[in-house]
Amino acid sequence: MKKLLLVILAIALSIGINAQIKTPAPSPFSKLEQKVGLTDVTIEYSRPGVKDRSIFGNVVPYGKLWRTGANARTKITFSTDVTIAEQPLKAGTYAILSVPNKDSWDIIFYTEYNAGGAPAELDADKVALKVTGKVYPIPFNVETFTIDLNSLRNSSATLEFLWEKTYVSVNLGVPTDAAVEKSIEAVMAGPSANDYQLAAQYYLNEGKDINKAKEWIDKAVEKTGDKTPFWFLRRKALIYAKAGDKKGAIEAARLSLEGAKKAGNADYVKMNEESLKEWGAK
Repeated sequence: MKKLLLVILAIALSIGINAQIKTPAPSPFSKLEQKVGLTDVTIEYSRPGVKDRSIFGNVVPYGKLWRTGANARTKITFSTDVTIAEQPLKAGTYAILSVPNKDSWDIIFYTEYNAGGAPAELDADKVALKVTGKVYPIPFNVETFTIDLNSLRNSSATLEFLWEKTYVSVNLGVPTDAAVEKSIEAVMAGPSANDYQLAAQYYLNEGKDINKAKEWIDKAVEKTGDKTPFWFLRRKALIYAKAGDKKGAIEAARLSLEGAKKAGNADYVKMNEESLKEWGAK
């Protein structure tokens, strides 16, 4: 019995020694995953709070290298080559280091990303890119340090940094147009009806050669014949209207309207009816 009690006591002590108290991190970890055009962008960082402190020029000194967050270095990963503030940057993962100043920040993309804190000094061979972002005052307090991707477009976004009453951003450019053009060229050797309409839609949306878009949507409709989907015909109507062919646009919109009514698609019925009215159809 005595031996059994000793065994139980040893187990209890072992559990007590190995147990760990879990508490929230003072600067919580965050991971942002965002597709910009056809490029995947991932940002991993820790988010300190203001907590009644004066941040820039105090907790984060002006003119000093900063890890741009807390804990481990902030990391950003691009799946394709990109541009930052119009400067080229290769696909890959980088630490985002920065040197905050009162009126602007130096933002540094550093190849040594798996480390804690900022380096004591920069190694020039590890600086992949250095750009400058202007500081704008915010009329309210941002309590928790935030990095965001905003103003999303097919070929661009803004990489934003917000904390306390400070906002800094730089333009992020991605090679969407080149990728789409390459895809179009590869597919056009034997494109399907859907390939033609997708290419036509892209040219329409991006304000590219509308006559080329018209050629492609005609081929899409030709390939589908009597079974042309009403959404293909809607696309044709918009492209013809953009190309200045109002008669062709009205004809396509009427066919799309008829197909949408048969399919019971109220959204396309409404869009086509509004377009026909806009284009003066009788």
